[in-house]
Amino acid sequence: MVSFEGKNILVTGACGTIGSALVEHLLDPDAYSPASVVGIDNDESGLFFLNQRYADDPRAHFFIADVRDRDELVRRMRGMDIVFHTAALKHVTLCEYSPDQAVETNILGVQNVIAAASQNDVERVVFTSSDKAVNPTNVMGTSKLMGERLMTAANAHGGGGRTIFTSTRFGNVLGSNGSVVPVFRGQIASGGPVTLTDRRMTRFVMSVDQAIRLVIDSCMLAKGGEVFITKMPVLRIEDLAKAMIEELAPSYGMKPGDIDLIETGVKPGEKMFEELMNSEETRRAIELERYFVVLPAFRNIYSDISYDYSDMVSDRVDRPYISSDERAMTTDEIRSFLNRDRILLAE
Repeated sequence: MVSFEGKNILVTGACGTIGSALVEHLLDPDAYSPASVVGIDNDESGLFFLNQRYADDPRAHFFIADVRDRDELVRRMRGMDIVFHTAALKHVTLCEYSPDQAVETNILGVQNVIAAASQNDVERVVFTSSDKAVNPTNVMGTSKLMGERLMTAANAHGGGGRTIFTSTRFGNVLGSNGSVVPVFRGQIASGGPVTLTDRRMTRFVMSVDQAIRLVIDSCMLAKGGEVFITKMPVLRIEDLAKAMIEELAPSYGMKPGDIDLIETGVKPGEKMFEELMNSEETRRAIELERYFVVLPAFRNIYSDISYDYSDMVSDRVDRPYISSDERAMTTDEIRSFLNRDRILLAE
């Protein structure tokens, strides 16, 4: 198990939901003891506020940088031991309208991170991917899948360096920037209606804290080239909307029954259900207590890596991990989930 004590850690996309939460966890004096945490982002205002927040912590350092700039990444990774790569373009529709930009950040940016980490002999690199990378139907998902494949290939062709590359695959992080939660909140505050693309739509969901745990655990457990997937609950979008209306309407002076739900139709490239592991991947997946692990497809290259984990439950997985096949939470269970993880408290 890897320790963060005394390590120099770099986080790309430090101003994003996952990146900023990761920085917070790493700098928590009761949790880890890194020598330094360096955050980079191209969001100048966000970096300013991070600097203000951690002004009294000598371990925290923040810089303007873009993952499209390989030379800058090489400079910032000098002396780094661990890299968490969370920077990405993540909005499906915007990536569809600007596919070249998605390629620049989500594919070439990953390759730049790999090159910079290899050149600086970084110990470990963790890439944060998405459920949309499984059987992708849009540009964003396709670019995330390519990012995963680049990480796996980097681990295969490390040329004898010490760097371990691994990926984590998220479901929908409720309460994150761009998630449906702030959209529904705004619609409820305005008296409705709350808009759904399709009432039957299902999604895997997790809280920000669960996502951070996945990222950190993946770093600690990684052998190289694999993809870690958290076991997580499923909900129907309609039930999420109903749960949020029940929770929030009274705080805005309304009765839940006063707020309507309407369907707007599925967006181009949008799935009715989400997949975290497809049928092909199950043939090379293993199950741990909290995670599934998809091992590299081309095992002949990885013959010197022993993928044995201390908390292995099974060395085989019999079925794909698809939201439509899993039991969906009830409305009451969703309300408990939202309150337990303080998702509705974040503006």
